[in-house]
Amino acid sequence: MRKVLVMGGIGVGTSLGFIGLLVVGTYSAAAGIGSTGSTVALAKGAVPAAYQATVQKWGNLCPALNPALLAAQLYQESGWNPTAKSPANAQGMAQFIPGTWATHGVDGNGDGKKDIWDPADAIPSAASYDCELAKYVKNVPGAQSDNMLAAYNAGSYAVIQHGGVPPYRETQNYVKVIRTLEKSFARPVNGVAPSQQAAAAIYYAQQKLGTPYLWGGTGTAGQGGRFDCSGLTQAAYRSVGITLPRVANDQYNAGEHPSRDQLLPGDLVFFSNDLSNSRAIHHVGLYVGGGYMIDAPYTGSVIRFDKIDSPDYFGATRVTQDGAKSLPKNPSKA
Repeated sequence: MRKVLVMGGIGVGTSLGFIGLLVVGTYSAAAGIGSTGSTVALAKGAVPAAYQATVQKWGNLCPALNPALLAAQLYQESGWNPTAKSPANAQGMAQFIPGTWATHGVDGNGDGKKDIWDPADAIPSAASYDCELAKYVKNVPGAQSDNMLAAYNAGSYAVIQHGGVPPYRETQNYVKVIRTLEKSFARPVNGVAPSQQAAAAIYYAQQKLGTPYLWGGTGTAGQGGRFDCSGLTQAAYRSVGITLPRVANDQYNAGEHPSRDQLLPGDLVFFSNDLSNSRAIHHVGLYVGGGYMIDAPYTGSVIRFDKIDSPDYFGATRVTQDGAKSLPKNPSKA
């Protein structure tokens, strides 16, 4: 929220051996995967198709900003909802307070008006405001992007006064959250580090093989321990201490996105009705290796192994603790 002005099917019985071979084999094959590089581009479909070109263009407005960072900020602010309105009267996709919009909003699409509710204006305005803040704090020690975000949250004066990100819990958390989410919106240029919790998450899902599917199921006793697709993946990662969102298209943002040939056991794999838009994701499973996942497919089925290669395969996420913690509470309902 902008609070301040510039200054202010495989049989269940074979599962143990099957999982073991896949996990060992896939990890061995992926031993050379490293960390991400420095080149920034948007991950496939991470930004809704309607806004991708605008975010890509305006995300390169100044050196302190990049498209993935701008995308992370917009997602954190509104979950891509152009009609979002907060209790503090922050408005639109970029969540500008009207007073701040009056002085810092821009006519991004050149139609002669600055509309706080129009993403074609709100996205460029967010980028423009970020870059303006970056100029104010350009001589402050520390990472310019961190100082820019801190100025956005606490005001430029506070950043200058403290010689960097101020010692305010809210501001420090804001900077960390956005920089972590940035990784989810950036396309990796190399490999993605393996998850440390993957084997245990797979083990949990493996124990649920054969359980009947339940729409809306999260595994509660009242539901007979049954799951739908995202309920299963949420529970699998909750078993290792990682809290994922309830909805599949929000789970997509819980970490970086390995390519198809970089998949490792434990990655979440997603399927979408629109291969250019993560918000159209309709299904998720837990990858186990060898081209297979454990998933809860649909009403009338059971939790089982399925192949991941299908026309609606969208991509994957390597879940991390920090990535999951950085997600907004209810981005789909923003």
